[in-house]
Amino acid sequence: MIVGIGVDVVDLERFGRSIERTPALATRLFRADELVLRDGSPRGRQSLAARFAAKEALIKSLGGSTGVRWHDVVVVSDDQGAPSLVLSGGARSLADSRGVARLHLSLSHDGGVAVAYVVAEGDGRGAADHDDAHHEGADR
Repeated sequence: MIVGIGVDVVDLERFGRSIERTPALATRLFRADELVLRDGSPRGRQSLAARFAAKEALIKSLGGSTGVRWHDVVVVSDDQGAPSLVLSGGARSLADSRGVARLHLSLSHDGGVAVAYVVAEGDGRGAADHDDAHHEGADR
């Protein structure tokens, strides 16, 4: 079942200006390994903007950002370049509390914008709900 859907659009010029104006912003939004490609070269503005959009879209799909830090959400790419999300810390806890078992991510950039679309899938019952249901069943 779909637990949540999130979409975010980032203006590439505005994003680029923000990063140039505040260089520390990049390291606040992204882990060091997110800032470079597999070959170690710097990741381009379009790619970073799409990854930022993915983090925003994820938060929207989870229904909020309570306890989530930017570094708790990492966009990785497989050998074919397909993106996916890796969660840790507060992001993992929030996803678990919403009963999210799988995340689907699509990224694109064209025409001066980057867009990310996230579908959160699961049973919609958080870990606490599962524990309660398990304990209730055991008590009967």
